[in-house]
Amino acid sequence: MDRAILVVFVTLLVVLAGCAGGTEGAEDAIDDSQIGDALDVVELNVADVSPDEEYIVLQNTADEPVDLSGFELRDREGGQVDGGLSPFSFPSEFILESGETVKITTGEGDSTETELYWGYNVNIWRGDGDVVRLVDTSGQVVLEHAYGDINRNESESDSDIDGGTGDESDEDTVSTVEGELEIHHIDVGQGDSTLIITPANETILIDSGDWRQDGSEVIAYLETQGIDRVDHLVATHADADHIGGHAAVIEHFETTGEGVGTAYDSGVPSESATYGNYLDAVDEYDVGFFTVESGDELPIEGNVSAQVLSPPAGDSGSDVNDNSVVLALQFGDVQYLAPGDVDTGVEQRLVDEWGSDLESDVYKAGHHGSATSSSDAFVDAIDPEMAIISSAYDSQYGHPHDEVLERFANRDIETYWTGVHGDIVVRTDGTSIEVETTESFSTDAEDILAETPESDDGTNALISHPLVAGSVASGIDGVVSPVMG
Repeated sequence: MDRAILVVFVTLLVVLAGCAGGTEGAEDAIDDSQIGDALDVVELNVADVSPDEEYIVLQNTADEPVDLSGFELRDREGGQVDGGLSPFSFPSEFILESGETVKITTGEGDSTETELYWGYNVNIWRGDGDVVRLVDTSGQVVLEHAYGDINRNESESDSDIDGGTGDESDEDTVSTVEGELEIHHIDVGQGDSTLIITPANETILIDSGDWRQDGSEVIAYLETQGIDRVDHLVATHADADHIGGHAAVIEHFETTGEGVGTAYDSGVPSESATYGNYLDAVDEYDVGFFTVESGDELPIEGNVSAQVLSPPAGDSGSDVNDNSVVLALQFGDVQYLAPGDVDTGVEQRLVDEWGSDLESDVYKAGHHGSATSSSDAFVDAIDPEMAIISSAYDSQYGHPHDEVLERFANRDIETYWTGVHGDIVVRTDGTSIEVETTESFSTDAEDILAETPESDDGTNALISHPLVAGSVASGIDGVVSPVMG
């Protein structure tokens, strides 16, 4: 149902209900300062369910009616809900009488006097730590409720509707994860493309390779993985070696597959034809489009979170690299950090703003392993067990640079490079991590440094002692491209 029609429809229902029931309570309605004491979250169904099953039930526990006109539901304080979705707004003249309840469901449906619909096809609450926040018309939080405080997915019963004793065991709020998260670093030569498959088979494609490939290698790889839909398509930034296949990916899955759900962009445009073609495809196929900023989160179902750490809110300039979308992906105890092409200055800002939140098990090396990124301070803040570098074997930019590989070697960081390892797939159950590559080569950064064609030590021949049985990917791309690396 159209959102505007939904609001009008609910408003009419409430007004009609008020006419039928008289005007009692309107004059004596509790003011904003008392609403936190008058309302309680009495039932929740928000974990690992579909949007049509995800709901919150509020009850007026006071002796007087509560006027919720214009109030909003959010899952965090300040701003929009995760993923840039609009907060839920109660219709005007919405009065919740004493002892009555109202149910707010995330999905779409026909509203009644006691049940309202948010109108989205994605989940709002997805993991322990999310909260229900009710915000008044002045932006003040009047009710805050961690959804772990109520057992989820239970059938309705009187035991669900009580004041709560606060004595619930911590075990009720402990997050457990099931299944496996896959992160596929696709070997696209001198470019970038990462496919993420969640335990619920939701797909996230971060970047789509170089413009000269026009998405062909990415599409072929996705098809070999049995992917027929891209739920979330992320453009870290507008450089043509990152969004080169975006238009083709959208056209392919919209015409021969199950479509593309939503595209996410840094909001800093480019005048290139590649960027224009991408936006044209978004418009042609009516793909949802969101500009993201620090604090947003992609609306992923289940126990996987994808937090946006950058670009910052507000005017952050026109540099496409420095405004890259930086994502921190969390599944269980494992975190993965993908910083796009941000340089060392932005890295320092991220260290200052996010601190220990940057700590990650797997680090997607910034800017293809360029020395303009992966500063000492940034790598130390991340403290990764392993690093992934995406660039061509014979990169025209000399990626990965010696300085970066030396930093990884000095810290004993297990290092993978598409130039010698080919496609690199990281799998995790939320606790342990496994890595599979299409080509076999050492993961010692010193060995990779010795192998790079641009290495200062002049060692370009393959070394034998660190090799595991198998062949080595060449990844050579001799075509000279516009400056974009």
